[in-house]
Amino acid sequence: MSSNSSVQSFWMTLRNALMLNSIFYENIQNTPKNRLIALVIVGMATLSHMLGSGVILLINRASFPFLVLALFLDGLSVIVGYYCWTFIVYKFGQWLKPNHPTYQDLLSPIGVAYAPQVLNFLTLIPLLGRGIELILSVWSLLAVIVAVRQGLDLQTRWATLICLVGWIPIQFVISLIQLLE
Repeated sequence: MSSNSSVQSFWMTLRNALMLNSIFYENIQNTPKNRLIALVIVGMATLSHMLGSGVILLINRASFPFLVLALFLDGLSVIVGYYCWTFIVYKFGQWLKPNHPTYQDLLSPIGVAYAPQVLNFLTLIPLLGRGIELILSVWSLLAVIVAVRQGLDLQTRWATLICLVGWIPIQFVISLIQLLE
């Protein structure tokens, strides 16, 4: 496969994830290629979150050591949130459906569902940042709900419940980190 078709495949994956395409989430297989795409999306979401926070901290003239620490915590919160949310989905899925996908199998669809977070750098827009962050967070929640519904073959209400159980504490921790900044 050429690098041009790989790039096109990546953008098509990102587009399908952003559009909450349920068929896409149902068909996403846990292949090395999709795991890599999921990790790239989570990485881009992490960098985007760090960029938005970094610009705001620079505008507020944060000291260099504080800036580095804050960016590290911002990036870490996104990455740890991804793995924790996947683990929570896995555990609840195991409880509801004993023969459901493994933790590794859930990393790809949930990682791809982080696609809205790639736009997190937009939070640096004055007066709109918090609203944009909330919209992107809810958009990601909806994407993970679709991924879980399709991946675990659950009813929407059960997928929503499972996802909210992970989403609420993650939002709390991210808000706490931002408050400390």
